[in-house]
Amino acid sequence: MINFSHYLPTRFVFGRGVEDQTGEQVRALGATKVLIHYGGGSAVRSGLIARVEASLDAAGVKHVSLGGAQPNPRDTKVYEGIDLIRREKVDFVLAVGGGSAIDSAKAMAHGALYDGDFWDFFCGKAKPEKSLPKGVVLTMSAAGSESSDSCVITQESTKTKRGLNTELNRPLLAIMDPELTMTLPPYQIACGATDILAHIMERYFTNEPDCDLTDRLCEGTMQAVIRAARIMVKDPHDYDAAAQLMWGSTIAHNDTLSVGRVKDFASHQIEHELSALYDCAHGAGLAVVFPGWLRFMLQKPDKVMRLAQFAVRVCGCQMDFEHPEKTAQAGIDTYVAWLKGIGMPVTFGELGAREEDIPYLAAKVKRPNPDGTVGKFYALGTEDIEKIYRLCL
Repeated sequence: MINFSHYLPTRFVFGRGVEDQTGEQVRALGATKVLIHYGGGSAVRSGLIARVEASLDAAGVKHVSLGGAQPNPRDTKVYEGIDLIRREKVDFVLAVGGGSAIDSAKAMAHGALYDGDFWDFFCGKAKPEKSLPKGVVLTMSAAGSESSDSCVITQESTKTKRGLNTELNRPLLAIMDPELTMTLPPYQIACGATDILAHIMERYFTNEPDCDLTDRLCEGTMQAVIRAARIMVKDPHDYDAAAQLMWGSTIAHNDTLSVGRVKDFASHQIEHELSALYDCAHGAGLAVVFPGWLRFMLQKPDKVMRLAQFAVRVCGCQMDFEHPEKTAQAGIDTYVAWLKGIGMPVTFGELGAREEDIPYLAAKVKRPNPDGTVGKFYALGTEDIEKIYRLCL
């Protein structure tokens, strides 16, 4: 294990009906005026926004609201929120929704205290030094943004999707009622589960030796997510499955499972270009990209044993010690079968992506490594990224 520093400032309030505690929890954090940021009309129609507002009123906390968060959250909505925060003198930002609302809220909280353009943080021109405190009432198990250091925003005019990692992204409060996820359509549940599993896989596929403890934590969490997703896409009202997915989404992306090891995250960067160009669901894009990434890695002899371990420990395949590459392939096949079984697309065509766009997509992928590559398990250049996209056809 490598050295690490791990700090989680988030208070988790988990269980049935806990959204009614929002007001007292927010007030305890010193909030006097809250911006409630949410997505579409479902949060209003279900009565959730009204319950959150009533809880804030009961706690004596003032509030203003801003709806309209979209999947693949846009910079245009962030600018709108920044203006509202400043105009109303808001001192706490509360996202009600899934990853899109949460990421928008994070960006608003940073931008409201910054003299320049908040996009500077996402294009690498500046780093946030301060941010408003943030909280979440979670309604979708997927992104894990309720306690992660991550935030992803799309610049609408250029269709550029970029992420920002900073400890300032971590919310101070996560209100988590699994029942709030039960109104989601099966496709959205499946997209969320795919994203959760991908977050763990981005950590699991590492070159770091001697990290058996977090290997086992990752493997157990992946198996629980796989089982819960199968149940919940068929029965969205199964509380235990909903609870497993909700907590799984949280620990998948707040670094609980990744301490002491090097993360990859190339597949996420490769997918970002799909959802930026085609506006597909992030989880659906990952369902297409990750199998392609695994097939690419199977061609690298020094990566085969790691893929075979995933196949045996997570997918339940039998180890072929004479031909570990066959075991690794069986694991990929089992993973793809799970994706199909929960209703995910697994090819470019099913996603609506076009082969002729591959050079454009590959050229736009963010390359955070100093040598202009992306990924830590295997550093990918433009030619490699194009090969991965073609393995998704």
